[in-house]
Amino acid sequence: MRISRAVIAAACVSLLTLAACGSSQDDPESPNYQGAYLYGTDGNMANEFGALFKEQAGLLDGMKGTLPLTELNQTFTSRLNAVWPGLKDYLFAAETYDAMMISALAAQQAGTVEPAKIAQYVNGVTSGEIVCRTFQSCLTLARDGKSIAYRGITVRHGFTDAGEPSTTSYGTVHFSSANQLDNGKTEYLGTGNELNASGKKPPRPAKDGKSAVALKFGGLLPQTGALAYTAPPMLAAAKLAVKEINEAGGVLGKNVEWVDGNDGTDPRVATATIAKHAAEGVHILIGPGASGVALASLPEAVKHGMIMFSPCNTSASLTTADDKGLYFRTAPSDILQARAIADVILRDGDRKVAIVAHSGNYGTNLAKDVVKELVKAGLSEIDVQTHIYQITDDGSVKDKAELERIAGDIVSVQPDGVLVIGYSESAEVVKALSTAGAVLRH
Repeated sequence: MRISRAVIAAACVSLLTLAACGSSQDDPESPNYQGAYLYGTDGNMANEFGALFKEQAGLLDGMKGTLPLTELNQTFTSRLNAVWPGLKDYLFAAETYDAMMISALAAQQAGTVEPAKIAQYVNGVTSGEIVCRTFQSCLTLARDGKSIAYRGITVRHGFTDAGEPSTTSYGTVHFSSANQLDNGKTEYLGTGNELNASGKKPPRPAKDGKSAVALKFGGLLPQTGALAYTAPPMLAAAKLAVKEINEAGGVLGKNVEWVDGNDGTDPRVATATIAKHAAEGVHILIGPGASGVALASLPEAVKHGMIMFSPCNTSASLTTADDKGLYFRTAPSDILQARAIADVILRDGDRKVAIVAHSGNYGTNLAKDVVKELVKAGLSEIDVQTHIYQITDDGSVKDKAELERIAGDIVSVQPDGVLVIGYSESAEVVKALSTAGAVLRH
């Protein structure tokens, strides 16, 4: 599926001098320019993001974008709703669940709650010899000292040596006229390469390991700040994972524990939370939300010898971060997302593309990767322009006047498509673009 779409996109680009490859927009050089197609990424393609446009009915109609997304079965979503009624999104819920299950299985195989020893088994429990598809079946094998390959909700192949998925699934999602996602239009796209899975064998697993101390997970999720709207599904998944781990008999002979904690979408808050968790004996951190927060607070986790396991960090910079072997993620690198969103843009036949991204690590690096993919596919570097807006430490927009200037610059160029990369603060970007006349009306 990935290959066929890439071929279509490349063919589309090769014909751009003759036609817009099916684009229904006016000629961008025309004085009748009516705006650009609007795109987003995992930081803003969610129902809770749409809720920020209560006074702009239908503004997001037709906006589409990508996010790491596996087609969830009703059994899993029903279990989530049972522990957290009223969920509006499932963004990164499955990744959170898998992060906790992998960590628990690694602890069982390590035979200890010591984070440094658990870390040696994390990649291994996703790429071992015996495939198991439920936590209970995997735990039974792990207790017996068997080499396992956990296949959970999102994990389809083993982790790479860097402790991240070798393959993943992206969803192409669309906003409706109600500023909410239209689930009927969601498409799923597999990407990555299973051959990149780690071939390193972990130490021999402990058989029927026991511990006098319970394994403690510490929340490091964005309950406040620019990513706060993404927290409920991840917190729901963490709650579900703890429940199901303990219903299966726990880890190392004891029930696992959850210690709540906030990353604030702010490195200062995250660092303070990590220090607090360390004092409370937490072994494994689940989070943080933002990649920039992870990069800034990872040294604190390493200092305390704690595992940091994020369900939603996507920055490619984290693949090579100095983590002393203690950082893992179930979310894929943005290198893969850049290919996915570029594919979506190219299929629309866009000839000129403007990218508006926040100044954090996530925004700037994903923007660069998308540019690379678009240029590689045949678009001119001149016709792919990037605009960076400044954000504060807590992720809010630093200067709204800057957004107005950027929107004005974009209208003067008259692009076919505008990609907005950011978190909840990027709602201000979309509103500024709309006011300036840069958003295509549907």
